[in-house]
Amino acid sequence: MDAFTEQEVKRVDPLVPFRAVPKHQHRTWAGTFFSRPELYIQPESTEEIQKIVALARKCRRRLVVVGCGHSPSDLTCTSSWMVNLDEYSSILSVNKETKIVTMQAGIRLEELGLKLEEHGLAMPNLGSINNQSIAGAISTGTHGSSTRHGILSESVTSLKIMLSNGRNVSCSSDHNSDLFRAALLSLGALGIITEVSFQAVDDFKIKWNQRLTPLDQILKDWNNGLWTDNEFTRVWWMPYMKKAVKWTGNQTDEPLQVPQKSSWRGTLGFHSYHVLLYIAQWIPSLLPSIERFVISVQYGNADGAGDSGVEKGRTGLLMNCLYSQFVNEWAIPLEKGPEALTRLSAWLNGDEETAQIPLSPRNLYIHAPIEVRVCDTSKAEPRPFLDNTNPDGPTLYLNATLYRPYNRDPPCHLRYYEAFEWLMKEMGGRPHWAKNFYQVSSEYTHAMYPDASKWLKIREEVDPEGMFVGEWHRRYILPRDESGKSYMALEEREVKREVAKGGGHNWTGEIPGKLLSPQLSEESFDLMHGAEVEKSIVFDTDYSEDA
Repeated sequence: MDAFTEQEVKRVDPLVPFRAVPKHQHRTWAGTFFSRPELYIQPESTEEIQKIVALARKCRRRLVVVGCGHSPSDLTCTSSWMVNLDEYSSILSVNKETKIVTMQAGIRLEELGLKLEEHGLAMPNLGSINNQSIAGAISTGTHGSSTRHGILSESVTSLKIMLSNGRNVSCSSDHNSDLFRAALLSLGALGIITEVSFQAVDDFKIKWNQRLTPLDQILKDWNNGLWTDNEFTRVWWMPYMKKAVKWTGNQTDEPLQVPQKSSWRGTLGFHSYHVLLYIAQWIPSLLPSIERFVISVQYGNADGAGDSGVEKGRTGLLMNCLYSQFVNEWAIPLEKGPEALTRLSAWLNGDEETAQIPLSPRNLYIHAPIEVRVCDTSKAEPRPFLDNTNPDGPTLYLNATLYRPYNRDPPCHLRYYEAFEWLMKEMGGRPHWAKNFYQVSSEYTHAMYPDASKWLKIREEVDPEGMFVGEWHRRYILPRDESGKSYMALEEREVKREVAKGGGHNWTGEIPGKLLSPQLSEESFDLMHGAEVEKSIVFDTDYSEDA
């Protein structure tokens, strides 16, 4: 910590702790990116978060909030100050009548599920993991797999967000509604979400079944109940076998039932598959055979083979992500799914005429499975400005997962993802914000998101100096100016990316403007930035589109 920062820590609210440590290494869950923030800060109260924001403003630092780091992209990388809310994770209130639960934003979904269970409640829907914080899950558009549910933020009734001027502002569908729509998928670029009120449901159990199914049958059933007969449905597609594991789940009152144990679904299978994937780094042509082997030892070869179980709702919707991985997931209209799967299947199996994808698949081999999931937010109100789902009907998510055995990048990933993204764009697709994507620019984002300008307007008003903005945001959503003139004073820019020892990349950033105007504690933020503050704190009245 430099001398100026140490001085300001003592001056700004000296009775409020500043729980910061240097020399922290940030690592994404997948080990795809590493960065070394100047300070790693874990506040335990709203007052401490307010002090962090005030100090960042005075010391000219960017703030990045991170939970489990499950996004494999550089979204959470910083060389400035990193804030983690794991110690800011209490349940604040539970309304038994309305089932609305209010919580501090750092609570992880796993802990939230346990706390809700104590009150006979549950989250109505979950993604594949529960390691994320509630704020992180909201901010990136996390979803499950059900046409009866939308993205997780659909259940958020209101929230509070700490802005760059230190104001902890409340918003909901009928109060500061534009801020609410921006914050429901904020990408961490508006402020620090401090409090979330969430519509829970009665606790439930899930009875699930998974069965090996020919791809032809999946496509045949596509518009005949595949996605609507059960509350939850997801498909794991094996492209070389041209088969899939179809997983379905429904709420039940049946007693808990542990699925049949198999060594190939436990430690033996985990390590065997990992070793086989590693060998295939040098002999990629083995991957179709590895796919067949892994499925045969887990399910057999007969169509309809599989198993079932009954679990608590908070665990029954989860899946094991296994190893470090790239995840490139896009959302397209559900009705375009059969064409997308047919063309991608043809391309991966060498049928370029059917695929009509202008890149060669020769000598390219990928990992299984390709994950196929759904949701429906078309009736949800209000929609986040940056919601990537189809506004006119159900959404299909295609997730082209590639494992990184022992943290080594697969040799196929750039060409595969170029072809995959080309097809997704032709299908009118939008990438999942928290995943890996490469062939996307801010221009493409603005073309695909009619409300992007509204999100940008709110973002500029609540954070005019870019305290919460980094290179990732500039690359994918903020207007691009190669001259650099449009960069904000506290916006962090990437200056170096180099291969890390053991895999992944070390990321280094800088804030070009951070030394230009350090603010002394005696000086008033309102006086120094009067025009910006006046714009950013006008939330005492409704901030709707027609205000």
